[in-house]
Amino acid sequence: MRGSLAAAGAAATPGSMKDRTQELRTAKDSDDDDDVTVTVDRDRFMDEFFEQVEEIRGFIDKIAENVEEVKRKHSAILASPNPDEKTKEELEELMSDIKKTANKVRSKLKSIEQSIEQEEGLNRSSADLRIRKTQHSTLSRKFVEVMSEYNATQSDYRERCKGRIQRQLEITGRTTTSEELEDMLESGNPAIFASGIIMDSSISKQALSEIETRHSEIIKLENSIRELHDMFMDMAMLVESQVGTWVPMPPSPPIAAPGAALTLPFLPIMLHCREGLSAQGASPGPCPAPLPYPEEGALWSSGTPGPTGGDD
Repeated sequence: MRGSLAAAGAAATPGSMKDRTQELRTAKDSDDDDDVTVTVDRDRFMDEFFEQVEEIRGFIDKIAENVEEVKRKHSAILASPNPDEKTKEELEELMSDIKKTANKVRSKLKSIEQSIEQEEGLNRSSADLRIRKTQHSTLSRKFVEVMSEYNATQSDYRERCKGRIQRQLEITGRTTTSEELEDMLESGNPAIFASGIIMDSSISKQALSEIETRHSEIIKLENSIRELHDMFMDMAMLVESQVGTWVPMPPSPPIAAPGAALTLPFLPIMLHCREGLSAQGASPGPCPAPLPYPEEGALWSSGTPGPTGGDD
């Protein structure tokens, strides 16, 4: 027995103890290296995320600038009974660019949303995740706002074109109510405007020419709005689900024959509704107060207004 203990004691030499200490130190250094690697990877990921945020913000700013230019083109076209083709082509190019850029923004916001949902599905919670959710929410709201402004611009242009058509019909001696004119637009048949008009003067011919021009503008406008409808609805629902902002959802647009008019407004996306304001799909009575925009860099918990801080 004593021999066994002596042998064990002899085995525990200073050299072997030193080796064991070195092993423990090496293991600790390895753990520290892993922590550093995770931190570096996380920092790199967040840097890339903020680069993406800036890119999306740039796209949204570009859309806003194009919307202002669209307004100027609308005014130029309405100022002339027979607007030049160049102005109309420039307007179509702007509308096409807005559509392409908006689809890019939508795609990138969707990608961020899916990434966030994946982490939430793994029950992960961190300051970085909250920052990403807040940035995504802010960008989504800004995107819906600028696209809502675009929709309002298109709706206003349609009403102004409709007003010009009504005035030109009056010049030819044909009086119509707003409802009757809407029915004529929805028919999708340009010939209906010439019905009953006696083409015995240059005034009548000029009036009919402008009517046809305005009707053509309305058809192109409504096709553009119809193409963007699904994106409007998708993003508005996303914003509503994120922060609980009251966003009344209108019914889907009516199915119309090709070239037929599409009654507006059917996209009244209201992020900031006012007292007494009503819309299709909105509940009666005063609107609940909208949540404020989060400050840049603010940390909000999901669906709960108010800043939170610290790391988990």
